[in-house]
Parts: sequence; structure tokens; C-alpha cells
Amino acid sequence: MKKMFMAVIALMMTISASAQFYIYCSDGNVIKVDSISMIEPEDPYNGHEYVDLGLSVKWATCNVGATKPEEYGDYFAWGEVEPKEVYDWSTYKWCNGSYDSLTKYNNSSSYGIIDNKTVLDASDDAATANWGGAWRMPTKEEQDELRENCTWTWTTENGVNGYRVTSNKKGYTDKSIFLPAASDSSLDYAGSMGNYWSSSLFTGNPNEAYVLYFSSDGVFWNISNFRYYGQSVRPVCP
Repeated sequence: MKKMFMAVIALMMTISASAQFYIYCSDGNVIKVDSISMIEPEDPYNGHEYVDLGLSVKWATCNVGATKPEEYGDYFAWGEVEPKEVYDWSTYKWCNGSYDSLTKYNNSSSYGIIDNKTVLDASDDAATANWGGAWRMPTKEEQDELRENCTWTWTTENGVNGYRVTSNKKGYTDKSIFLPAASDSSLDYAGSMGNYWSSSLFTGNPNEAYVLYFSSDGVFWNISNFRYYGQSVRPVCP
């Protein structure tokens, strides 16, 4: 039966006087059914908007916890899926109170329990946990791709400082996203810098993870921050 349905390319349905449905299959078989239910396909974006910049992934228009592009949204420690009041090692989920007592995502015996995980599991991904569907946090490589293939223009939109990131890809040069300078959970530098988590561990120092970091002076490469920091998340999807 499964093979037959896979072979169906075009279907013709006719309704008889008794309201029965006939499905004519390309292999010559005819299926008679009493009713047909139309099921809406699942929305992989769960109602959240995105922009296709011509890159390997699509980028969301807002941060997790925000409803507009210029809103800062919520702040998350790396590998945690809910915002909180205090961000430090004593409250961090994946350690026993200190930077060298990691319990997950670690490749060095100097920092705790080794599991050699270097990318967040879906259950620990703030984008996946909060938005569902196909959303997730970007990897370092996907953040690098955004740096390499877009023009970054420092600007102010609706009273909020940040970068307008415009694609340089042919056919997509009219597409862009806005990343507000949301600082971190301390808000000490709100309006002058932004820190956006990737899902990638910094294996050279596994109590840190890679971030997309920028200020009004520019966009910086290969930056990592302590995992307990509360920082922004801008999701991506296939």
C-alpha cells in the first residue's frame, strides 16, 4: 500500500451520487473511500518571520523574546532555554558552581566531565525550545557566513542602535535583517554593542562558546564568551 501511494503522481477524484470518492492512481488502481480529510501542512516556522539572504540558512527577523526587529528580546545563558534574574557560574545549569566543573559540553578534563559535545542539543537550544518548528541557534560557521556575505551598516532604527545587515549575494541584494545592539543581560553597553550566541562550543576553552560580537566600531571575528553570560539569540531555519 505504501509503495502504491508513493507512485501516485496525479490524482483524479469524482463524487458519485452516494458521495463516495474515487481516487485514480497512476498505476491503474482505483481506491474508493467514503470521505477525504484535508490536513494543513505543518508550518516549520510556527508563524515567525524570516529573511532569505541567499545563504545556507534563513535568518529570523527578531530575537527570541522580541516581537519587533529593534526589540532586544530575552537573554539566555549558553545551553539554557529560559531567561533568569542572575547570570553567573553559581546559577549556570551545566556546571557545579564553577568554571572548571562543567557537566555537559566539555572536551577537556581540566574543566569537568568530558562528553566531547561541541554543538548544542535541540533540548538545550533557546531558539528551538522557545520557537519550535525548524528554528535553532546558528552555528559559528553560519554566523561567519553572515559576516562574510553581507554589508554591515551601523544605523539607528526606531530609536535603537544596531546593524542593518544586507546580503551581497546576487539576486538577494534587496534583502536584509536588523540586529539591535542589545549588549548582554547587564545592559551596561546597550545601544553600543551586541552579543549573539552561536550553538558552537569554543573547544580551546570549553567554558566558553562562540558569539557574534559587534560594536559601532565594527564586526569582530572568532570571539567567545563565558557560557554563563546572558546574551541574545537570533534564530535561523533551513
